[in-house]
Amino acid sequence: MKQALLTLLICGLAFAQSKSAAKKSAAVHPSLMNPSSLKAQAPANYDVKFTTTKGDFVVEVHRGWAPRGADRFYNLVRNGFYNDCTFFRVLKTPRPFMAQFGISPNPAIAKAWQNANIMDDRTLESNKRGRITFATAGPNTRTTQVFINYGDNSFLDSQGFAPFGEVIEGMDVVDQLYGDYGEGAPQGHGPDQGKLQSEGKAYTDRYFPHLDKVIKAVVVPAAPKPAGDAKK
Repeated sequence: MKQALLTLLICGLAFAQSKSAAKKSAAVHPSLMNPSSLKAQAPANYDVKFTTTKGDFVVEVHRGWAPRGADRFYNLVRNGFYNDCTFFRVLKTPRPFMAQFGISPNPAIAKAWQNANIMDDRTLESNKRGRITFATAGPNTRTTQVFINYGDNSFLDSQGFAPFGEVIEGMDVVDQLYGDYGEGAPQGHGPDQGKLQSEGKAYTDRYFPHLDKVIKAVVVPAAPKPAGDAKK
């Protein structure tokens, strides 16, 4: 009898701890509910390491290429926005095009950022393979969605798509992202962006279970300078 009660107690404690951990992991970071509070200026150059369901890749960001875009990306990454985001629009046929992501799996966060637009940057660099760029819905409508170019998409340059960085490690990982769903609804059979915004993770888990996702994205600390470079 005592052994049975002890077992129940241990199981109950484990369940409570598991429930508490799940609740903690699902908690919304307060800063992500207040886009206007995230205004830190990014360093001139910084790296972001993406850990995904296919492996890791690293993006090198150049603020001089697109300052507003680089600043927005920096703030989003530092506050965990891209964690658990799916690569919901991966287009490889009829020619290599792009891998797009950046709609929060949490509908409340997605709603908070839906109209948090930033002004356009001048397009100083071309949309070549491996370059990363904010998606837009017209002039001055960039929010959180970004895409990585699979091929030479220089035709986008004149349309206001300003690259702010490029993949410097792991482009082979980006190439492997699941793309068989194709274009999004209603043009194709992929995720409907409106439903992804309003229903989040529940929508993709149910209807698009094969989508790859970002497990975690972090700004990589700058490498320490050699001792000889220190100021005297």
